[in-house]
Amino acid sequence: MLAAALTGTPPDPLASAIEHYRTVESYRVTIHSTYSDGEEYIRYFYKKPGFVRMEFIRPHAGAVLIYNPNTQSVHLWPFGVQHFPELSLSPGNPLIRSSRGHRVDHSDVGTLFENIRTLREGGNAEVSREENMDGRTVLHLVVTGSGNFVVAGVHRHELWLDTASQFPVKGISRDQQDVIIETVMMEDLEINATLPETLFNP
Repeated sequence: MLAAALTGTPPDPLASAIEHYRTVESYRVTIHSTYSDGEEYIRYFYKKPGFVRMEFIRPHAGAVLIYNPNTQSVHLWPFGVQHFPELSLSPGNPLIRSSRGHRVDHSDVGTLFENIRTLREGGNAEVSREENMDGRTVLHLVVTGSGNFVVAGVHRHELWLDTASQFPVKGISRDQQDVIIETVMMEDLEINATLPETLFNP
């Protein structure tokens, strides 16, 4: 607690970030994900209570995916909106799951936070240090499951939180052998962005 008072770091930065996220109505961000057999660049749009739009930069350049939580359906245009074909799928369809098993209806920052909190409940967490990342002050958290405890296949998660926005700017997930599963960078973040309804309409 003394260290928190001296540095201004909340005593539980993860809980603080989760609480702050509950006040967020929308956001957009560019996600750069790298993993053992490839990488993804995606423009990602989120609006409560769970609308998602993904615009793929690479691979699958031009593909657009929209998830509607009211109908629990996904519309996919592999070659861009208004281009044939247009597919209507369930969010659990293997065709639109990532190679790491991620689902579009569990793809937002809130899901990430909840998974990390669950991992901490079955293990431990430490605040490593404050760092400078591209001119921003970020807080480096490390959460590790006890024994063989994993959440969504992740045994250890490193998370860098922007101290101003309390949003993640970088994450590294590892398996039980400490092998990196995925590294994610979040760029060009805009919180409470004005996102028109038409953005999420098929």
